[in-house]
Amino acid sequence: MRYKSQTIAREYLVAALLLFLLQVVFGLLNITKYIWGYDPLLNIIPFNVSRAIHINLLVFWLLLALMGATYYMVADELKTEIYSAKLGRVQLGILLASGVAAIVGYLFQWNFGMPFLEQPTVVKLAIVVAALIFLANIGLTMFKNHHTLTRMTATLLGGMVMLAVMFLFGIPFMDNLSTQYYYWWWVIHLWVEGAWELIAASLVGWALIKVTGVSRQRIEGWVFAEVCLVLLTGVIGTGHHYYWIGTPRYWLWWGAIFSAAEPIPILMMLVDTVRHMLGARTLRTVNTLGLAWLGASAFVHFMGAGVWGFGQTLPQINRWTHGTQITASHGHFAFWGAYGMLAIALMYIILPELSGQSTEHGSKVGFTAFVSMNFSMIFMVMALLIAGIVQVYFQRVLGMEYLQTQGHMRLWYEVVLVAGSVFFVGTLLVLWDLLRLARTLPVGEPIPETEPEAIPGD
Repeated sequence: MRYKSQTIAREYLVAALLLFLLQVVFGLLNITKYIWGYDPLLNIIPFNVSRAIHINLLVFWLLLALMGATYYMVADELKTEIYSAKLGRVQLGILLASGVAAIVGYLFQWNFGMPFLEQPTVVKLAIVVAALIFLANIGLTMFKNHHTLTRMTATLLGGMVMLAVMFLFGIPFMDNLSTQYYYWWWVIHLWVEGAWELIAASLVGWALIKVTGVSRQRIEGWVFAEVCLVLLTGVIGTGHHYYWIGTPRYWLWWGAIFSAAEPIPILMMLVDTVRHMLGARTLRTVNTLGLAWLGASAFVHFMGAGVWGFGQTLPQINRWTHGTQITASHGHFAFWGAYGMLAIALMYIILPELSGQSTEHGSKVGFTAFVSMNFSMIFMVMALLIAGIVQVYFQRVLGMEYLQTQGHMRLWYEVVLVAGSVFFVGTLLVLWDLLRLARTLPVGEPIPETEPEAIPGD
């Protein structure tokens, strides 16, 4: 850590970790409700409420993690203090208060009704205020140091601005459901496959420079290509969500063509990440766990968002699969690879630097968590995929009723529960390991100083 204001990143990342654990708990509750013959919590936390909390926590903890990483990365890149650490803490307080208000509200059926955007309007307005504080804080930091602005910090700011602007389309209530869903996807899709992709590309580029020591010129060239392709394929690729909501038929073509191209920038990210990781083998010292999570994130991102997404994006297939557990399989795989694993990688890079602890070889607990979480996620994804195939056959092909179909899927729900329980154990391990790394070393305790050697040829 070079700058005092970077310590606010620790507060964001620790809060994100605790919310991540809570999200996993509600995920286990959801799958248990699929298996139970009778739900004893039906009148306390019905399925629609537990599902809303699970999904909202997903977005919320990732948002906090990305914001915390941004505060650290911007100060590190521009070699300056953040404009106002106090504003950063006020922003965190508003976001946490908004999150608590939203979750408590869901328990009392106080919500907007739209998936992912269930927050009541007053809570959304509080989130907008927090977003404006964040943009002002980061923007003023960059403006005061514009002479040291880099492509990655500029791309990061562009992604954050897009994130905030797109959220505004989820606030108004519209009388026509097709119109409501039309703009709802501007938030959901253009966050995940637009704004968040820009943010992720910037943070991955910065992390690769930190961990592997590759040249900035090569990384920034890749980030620029990623931005161009994401904006080209991701924005118009929103059309694959417009197939069945009452929009004009031309979206069947536009959505199919541009959505089919969406895996291209993800594949580029995978290839470039692997290339730089292979180069990192020549380093004397690296952040082993951070590098492992980064590399695995690139691969799982490609499989979950690219392969699994492409597998059901064409209208000829999507007419059968949309709204089934195949979609849930894709969602879990894509979110975990693209953003969940990236967030944990950033934590393994940032938290030890803040506390002055060595991460050269990682820890047994950390690697145990890495293996258990990723293998259990693969089992969950595959079980949901098989359950979805069963669902498509019985419900969509044979015309069986929804609840009757669920009985044929019970075995695979049980596999998800077992895999999810292993994932929960891994989450506890990664939480313990990261909180240990976040602990500031006592005064007088030696701080290891290690600097990576440059890669030959860079």
